[in-house]
Amino acid sequence: MRSMLSLLALAVFCVPVAVGQAPALVWGPAPAAFPAGAKLAVLQGDPGQAGLFTVRLDMPDGYKIAPHFHPTDEYVTVIEGTFLVGMGDRIDAKQATALPAGGFVTAGANMHHFAIAKGHTVVQVHAMGPFALTYVNPADDPQKKSATR
Repeated sequence: MRSMLSLLALAVFCVPVAVGQAPALVWGPAPAAFPAGAKLAVLQGDPGQAGLFTVRLDMPDGYKIAPHFHPTDEYVTVIEGTFLVGMGDRIDAKQATALPAGGFVTAGANMHHFAIAKGHTVVQVHAMGPFALTYVNPADDPQKKSATR
């Protein structure tokens, strides 16, 4: 019996796993809800639809996302650079937490938060869609700024 269990365990752990090379990310301009200057790549799912999605946001040094919130929890992992994240209704770099590459933060549903890129910064975000971003101060919404020009 023991040798049969050993053989079964060996068979399970020796099953070959197909490992392929990940396709190159396709970067494009971030959606209009974000200030100009950022790029976005979709890794998984469709942020515009219900269900899990994963995206990467590429931001230049000094890029700021004004205080905002989402209807669902947002999970952010820093891939490159330093991502300053703060909670509250106004942007204040002194009150932000600096997350280096590998850092992680969760912003709960409807939690007011802001972000600043320190150096060239890339973050990976996953959440349940559809994605929505509401600015605490409607005047900060880039979509409303461009509509009035």
